[in-house]
Amino acid sequence: MCPLGGVAFCGCGVGTPVRFWPEGETSMSELNAEDPDLTGKTIVVTGANSGIGFEAARLLARRGATVVLAGRNDERVADAQARIVADYPAARTATQRLDLASLASVAAAAAELRESYPSIDVLVNNAGVMALPKRATADGFEMQLGVNHLGHFALTAQLWPVITTRVVTVTSLVHRMGKIDFDDLMGEGRYQKWPAYFQSKLANVLFALELHRRGEAAGSTMSSVLCHPGYASTNLQSVGPTMEKSGFLKGIMGFGNAAIAQDAEAGAGPTVVAATEDLPGGSFVGPKGLMEFRGRPGLVKIARRGYDEAAAARLWEVSEELTGVSFEVGTGG
Repeated sequence: MCPLGGVAFCGCGVGTPVRFWPEGETSMSELNAEDPDLTGKTIVVTGANSGIGFEAARLLARRGATVVLAGRNDERVADAQARIVADYPAARTATQRLDLASLASVAAAAAELRESYPSIDVLVNNAGVMALPKRATADGFEMQLGVNHLGHFALTAQLWPVITTRVVTVTSLVHRMGKIDFDDLMGEGRYQKWPAYFQSKLANVLFALELHRRGEAAGSTMSSVLCHPGYASTNLQSVGPTMEKSGFLKGIMGFGNAAIAQDAEAGAGPTVVAATEDLPGGSFVGPKGLMEFRGRPGLVKIARRGYDEAAAARLWEVSEELTGVSFEVGTGG
């Protein structure tokens, strides 16, 4: 049994559906009686005010966990918390201001979380941006790499002493198209929004697997796992086109959401599985339907580039240098 109370994959076989997702269901609305009781567990979810992060937070709170909703907009995070409590009046929730585009905000949030929660069972690194026109974080990083990877790297490092069970990193199917350009990580020579996004999602994979390797070598009891939501209909797809004031691109994204995508609740399924099920470190959870766009969660494959240990070690070192945060993986909190 998982230390979080989850029900294990049957032999952890690739493609084995988790037991809490009823056969034939395409939504997580109707969960069965074997849902693990997460009472007493504390789970921090970044980007929990909308989309997959919100749905994951809602489902985890429904199971009894104390869920900390972290996000950069106080009003939106408070609204998300209110919606969860409206659905589940007994839900234990809290909010935390966190702007992953600012290392100062990350440091402040980590300090506040450590003070408020002497132990955090699971950190879900969910927040992200996609295919933005060229933008920079408060610290001068290319926005997609800065938010999707560097901000989460710094947050995980600073929370590591109090994490007791697991770090979940949410990546994307498109990590398979990613390439880490160490000669021009920030796209200063040439910026292309989609390759920059692919790079950030591959960085998520390299980081999570390197965290797993370093933790295992140190004898840590914590695990590091990955998940991806498939193609889920959220506001993530509309942010870039809105910034570019492109009605055409916004229309294309909207059509894809309507014609192909599963809803955000179903897209949150792999995150909930990754956060609660009995999984070996380094596991990757995603939808098992056609092309992994949708369907019940199961174990899926990581691209070969994700297993590049030399690139992962180099990215770790570069991430420490860029963020100014030393990440020594000991035995854990």
